[in-house]
Amino acid sequence: MIKITIASVKFNDIYYPRNIIGQISLYNIEILFGESEAASMKAAKCEQIYVSSNDGPTACFGAGKRKVPEKKDYSWIEGNSTEVVCLGFLLDIGDIQKEITGSYRKNLLLSLYNQNQWDGEDNYESELQEMFEHYTSDLSRLQEYLEDCEAVRIWYSDAPYSRCGFYQICQLLLKYQVEVHVVKLSEHVVREDCIVSYANWGEVAAEEFAGFLSYEKILTEDEFRMYAQNWTDLVSENAPLRAVISGQLISVPEDFYDFLIWKHLSDKPRKEARVIGDILGTSMLGVGDWWYAKRIEYYIDRGDILIVEDSANTYARVIKRSSERMERFK
Repeated sequence: MIKITIASVKFNDIYYPRNIIGQISLYNIEILFGESEAASMKAAKCEQIYVSSNDGPTACFGAGKRKVPEKKDYSWIEGNSTEVVCLGFLLDIGDIQKEITGSYRKNLLLSLYNQNQWDGEDNYESELQEMFEHYTSDLSRLQEYLEDCEAVRIWYSDAPYSRCGFYQICQLLLKYQVEVHVVKLSEHVVREDCIVSYANWGEVAAEEFAGFLSYEKILTEDEFRMYAQNWTDLVSENAPLRAVISGQLISVPEDFYDFLIWKHLSDKPRKEARVIGDILGTSMLGVGDWWYAKRIEYYIDRGDILIVEDSANTYARVIKRSSERMERFK
């Protein structure tokens, strides 16, 4: 939170005297837990707020927005993209007793995202390395903001990676005296002519974020202590996976989602991308394609899934259940 003492303030073409405004919170630090949603938030934070270089009674700050979206209930969020922190560590997967910025988490994310790499894409792995370094630098940047008592706003959903990120960051916040705002993604939104459901913030367009600010609330100290304790319990259990069941984030075994693979894969050959796409299209569980690809690879190694047509891109492979697997399902 930035506090500025000024003589007058111009905002939306209106000047406000200093004795009315006093101290003004110009923006929140926005915290998100996925690459796509963070990119959308950066686009949404298009408000350019600046302080003039003049001293004395003529000092003021102004605001300039992009073109207002034409659709009703669409808008932008004040601030700029530097106020967005992305912590895309996917803490719903793998060992969470290890340091989240360490080599284990880095190698896990690289192995997951590398599954859809074409042979010869030399720059892809370096881009993934940079992405992880961006997460770690954003975490450091967040800690600097917190030390300066900046207000933060956390955008989370019931997607497992997001709930895990939210619980983990609540544990971090116990060390700081800051105002914490949260915006939880609602299960659905009623538009003029339809009802829209979202699995995670990554499905929300940049111009739609401001419409969710009506759900914003200030997190009490008791609340983030409770969420922090939930994370402590999950770390102690340290299961291979964490999933949201009936609104609760719980530890689950590694094969928890595997039934969805068998639901969409039979002895008839299908492209792997189509199998995964059908899972994602029918089951809004907040789990990414990379997890199902990882599990399919596991069953290929076991001989339960056969490769009918191979490809340099694993998602382009044609696969089917093995006859032995089919026998076990009879």
